[in-house]
Amino acid sequence: MSPSVNRRAYHSPVRDEQALATRRRILESAERLFVQLGYARATIKQIARTAKVSEDLVFHNFGTKRGLLEAVMASAAGTEDPRATLAGPDPDGLRHEPSLRGQIAELATVVGDQLQRARPLDDMLRTAAVVDPELDRFRSELHLRQRRRSMTRLAAWIGERGALRQSVEESAALVWTLTSPEVHHMLVDGWQWTHTQYVAWLRDNLEAALLMPD
Repeated sequence: MSPSVNRRAYHSPVRDEQALATRRRILESAERLFVQLGYARATIKQIARTAKVSEDLVFHNFGTKRGLLEAVMASAAGTEDPRATLAGPDPDGLRHEPSLRGQIAELATVVGDQLQRARPLDDMLRTAAVVDPELDRFRSELHLRQRRRSMTRLAAWIGERGALRQSVEESAALVWTLTSPEVHHMLVDGWQWTHTQYVAWLRDNLEAALLMPD
């Protein structure tokens, strides 16, 4: 019997980069079709055709249509966690600003940028959740737990510095409301506000709602 050969796994950086590019193309195609057609009407076949790949490759990468949606949501947030799409910024990331007003201005900018990219996905998700109980639970987890938790941490951190106008709970509720996709939709789509207008409005109203007057 011939001796067994210990073969090393073949690793190709070029092939890895091609796989990542293909994955990005699938995600971009899925995001575009989910937003244009809605989750229910956008099919894996359409997504695969738009991305110029096989349906089998889409299933191989993402498992299910729901798995593809979660990957799209995660990609929009720049993370691996689909729940982070609209969860809000981490308060620790704002601490490089020396003043509270500077931190709130940074918060308004981060939230504005986040909603500009991700809110169309949330609009689609809200519509899909009406007829899909699993997506309804997913969106509820995203908004009623993840976003609220993030905003409560933010309000508590400001409260530790003795600068809140009211209780942490009331402050968190105000931030949660002001930064919601629904308010963004009303102002940007309903009133045709520019991104700059929305960010300035959010900054001014967060300051007024949260901080004690100078």
